Amino acid sequence: MIKLEELCRKNIWNLAPYSSARNEYAGREARVFLDANENPYNAPFNRYPDPLQLELKAKLSKVKGVPEDCIFLGNGSDEAIDLPYRCFCNPGKDNVVAIEPTYGMYKVCADINDVEYRPVLLDDHYQITAEKLLAATDANTKIIWICSPNNPTGNNINREEIAKVIESFEGLVIVDEAYSDFSAQKSFRSELAKYPNLIVLNTMSKAWGCAAIRLGMAFASKDIIDIFNKVKYPYNVNLLTQQQALEALKDPFEVDKWVKILLEERGRMMEAFKMLPICEEVYPTDANFFLAKMSDATKIYNYLVDNGIIVRNRNRVQLCQNCLRITIGTKTENGELIAALRQYK
Repeated sequence: MIKLEELCRKNIWNLAPYSSARNEYAGREARVFLDANENPYNAPFNRYPDPLQLELKAKLSKVKGVPEDCIFLGNGSDEAIDLPYRCFCNPGKDNVVAIEPTYGMYKVCADINDVEYRPVLLDDHYQITAEKLLAATDANTKIIWICSPNNPTGNNINREEIAKVIESFEGLVIVDEAYSDFSAQKSFRSELAKYPNLIVLNTMSKAWGCAAIRLGMAFASKDIIDIFNKVKYPYNVNLLTQQQALEALKDPFEVDKWVKILLEERGRMMEAFKMLPICEEVYPTDANFFLAKMSDATKIYNYLVDNGIIVRNRNRVQLCQNCLRITIGTKTENGELIAALRQYK
């Protein structure tokens, strides 16, 4: 790996971060707060939240098996996706490489930050080789993006190939594991100590059923997390989000139960789709959704919308022509979808 100082944008490396009122007395007891120009009434919502979310990180550390100082929390995973561009990529000069098709926010954030985005097409089995990804890099490539399980294809990217990329690339490799709770493949977050150039993304939006609270996670070396904390907004995760996340984390076994139910429903739904005359292929998946090739995805999508059922039309995405992406819902919701498709003419 290139030295972090060389990877980082020079202005960010030299940045003197904003020091919030709550940062300055961290680690000491306080009972009278007259430092942040807050209204003394309407507790607890009158006070700024913990800027580093220390209580929440302590709980997440136990659940995720990652040291507290190796955790960054953001306003959804989108903040954790945007920050590497802002910290490491010089606008108009640097570039990133990503698998294609994949989650669209990697490219959106590249475009916003004026960073060249280099997509590398997956093969017919939605897989990629390390050699092919690395061939797309040059001296100005700062980041390689790999989503696994991938979105919208649903499948795990070959773990051995990901490891080869991490070991061979001198820049940062970001593995987005938003759907890893539905997969049997070992998470890369357990190997942060082995790979100093690795960043792993997680979210509370999927298996944890907390999309509304907007809490994303990045796991990386302490040095990388320190850079993120320099650049992020001072109070980027609000009090309500922190409180609700702590509440959710009290019962991880409930999440395990949800995952088991969803995986059972996923199998049932995929078999039901295979029986539909309008379905041409159902692709393997390791996520809480699957991709299905239909006879006419756009017409079928519009038919479902007219019947109050919303799926995702991926017809215009490379390698996903005539495909619908189906999220696994409750048994009742899944039943409504299958019933509607059986009546399609």
